[in-house]
Amino acid sequence: MNYTTQMDAAKKGIITKEMEIVSKKENMDVEKLRKAIAEGRIVIPANKNHKSLNPEGIGEGLRTKINVNLGISRDCPSVDKELDKVKTALDMNVEAIMDLSSFGKTEEFRRRLVEMSPAMIGTVPVYDAVGFYDKELKDITENEFLDVARKHGKDGVDFITVHAGINRETANMFKRNKRVTNIVSRGGSLLYAWMELNNKENPFFEYFDELLDICEEYDMTISLGDALRPGSIADGTDAAQISETMVLGELTKRAWERNVQIIIEGPGHITINEIEANVLLAKKLCHGAPFYVLGPIVTDVAPGYDHITSAIGGAMAASYGVDFLCYVTPAEHLRLPSLEDMKEGIIASKIAAHVGDLGKNIPNAYEWDLKMSQARQKLDWEEMFKLSIDEEKARRYRKESKPEHEDSCTMCGKMCSVRNMNRVMEGKDINILRSED
Repeated sequence: MNYTTQMDAAKKGIITKEMEIVSKKENMDVEKLRKAIAEGRIVIPANKNHKSLNPEGIGEGLRTKINVNLGISRDCPSVDKELDKVKTALDMNVEAIMDLSSFGKTEEFRRRLVEMSPAMIGTVPVYDAVGFYDKELKDITENEFLDVARKHGKDGVDFITVHAGINRETANMFKRNKRVTNIVSRGGSLLYAWMELNNKENPFFEYFDELLDICEEYDMTISLGDALRPGSIADGTDAAQISETMVLGELTKRAWERNVQIIIEGPGHITINEIEANVLLAKKLCHGAPFYVLGPIVTDVAPGYDHITSAIGGAMAASYGVDFLCYVTPAEHLRLPSLEDMKEGIIASKIAAHVGDLGKNIPNAYEWDLKMSQARQKLDWEEMFKLSIDEEKARRYRKESKPEHEDSCTMCGKMCSVRNMNRVMEGKDINILRSED
């Protein structure tokens, strides 16, 4: 039996090879997985032209996945430097990489990225349009925007962020409800500017059916972007944000009718007490589609440490049901991330994802922590290193500060509670002050 997309196959009762791989990775019954894909609650972004892909599932009941944003810019146009970051991110086992390139040899970087990456690849076509056509934003036509999306599909991109929810109606909602930080989404601000400059509807909203044609052809998942996400605590959960989410819910149903898989994007900057409500609203208004958040960043006052502010928000969001976390680096709001910035952002996001998985009882999440606790009780340093999210750092810290006695560390020495409790429980003496026999 033939099928066009993973969702089409799932609706027809077909188990694809991608479903089989995800089922084994997640320890989920493949029939349960197929049913959730058919209903839109799980997606497997897997472009037919991405031959190196090792597929992953995103959605209800699965491990929380993380995405890494990379890409060249006008100020930092080196393809080779960004590819070095890609190699490191892949070595750190990230599940997704988004190419946010906005200048220069974007096609070269994107093609090399797809060719080498077993992780799923995402893009934002509107970023690429200005450089691809070498035109000012105002002069790009509706068909040209769609043609860039088609190009990305042909190149093997697995999911594209499309800010189709900012239409004339939601833009007017934004105008009527003043914000501190206006529109902080890069793609959202570009499309809003295009609409204002041309006095036209958002082309991705007006020609959404044509976009679905493209995505169906390549089995490219649409990540419905949150153009009106809050960029400050003051703007969190406001009328503009919620009105756009309602539009995204309507677009989700239209996409599902065409068997195109959908991810919903969410905030943004919100206070910690609003996270649960945001997850509930997005899941309700968008019919249980997988939810993808940037952070959320839970305070505005920590530039240089936003990998921490986002990890706090991300952990809570994941525990409430968020399925996909976009990493945030220490460089957020300040510069293009360096290789070290990227590594810190990945680790922080991995921690947040795992903490969220513990909170929502994802299979095998608890067992990982249990194994670490058992290794600590045994003072089995090698096992602790192997179980660490960042094995290299754990080994380095231990090596940099060696204790006198192997069954301790330089924090407590022979006063180590684990060491002494083990000795007492074994009926042995404790010799804190005396030399070892």
